[in-house]
Amino acid sequence: LTCCAFNSCRLFIKGGLAGAAVYVAYDQGLLGSGIEGAEALKKAQETLPPAIQEWTNYLGWEVRAAQIPAPPKIDFSVSNYWNKGVHKVMSALSVAPTRACEYTAEGWKYVKDLVK
Repeated sequence: LTCCAFNSCRLFIKGGLAGAAVYVAYDQGLLGSGIEGAEALKKAQETLPPAIQEWTNYLGWEVRAAQIPAPPKIDFSVSNYWNKGVHKVMSALSVAPTRACEYTAEGWKYVKDLVK
């Protein structure tokens, strides 16, 4: 009984963390259009170095600004490529039922030809 309770507790914790991650991504505009994603990236590039410096000072670590690497320069438009993978997956999923019917019909035809 203890093992099942522990496993279900782990499941709820993992589900809660996943839900929180999706909520934060949605709240920051990462799941929106490419323009919103590019704005979120710029905002993160501006706020992360000061936040890292603040936390290292809070924890008592000696980190100088020269030790924190500069964010990489992105030389392509993020808004053009942001949701390209999502669009590909969704288009594949939208055609999946039709393709499944086509492949099923081809399979039945092949089996019928073998039986003849």
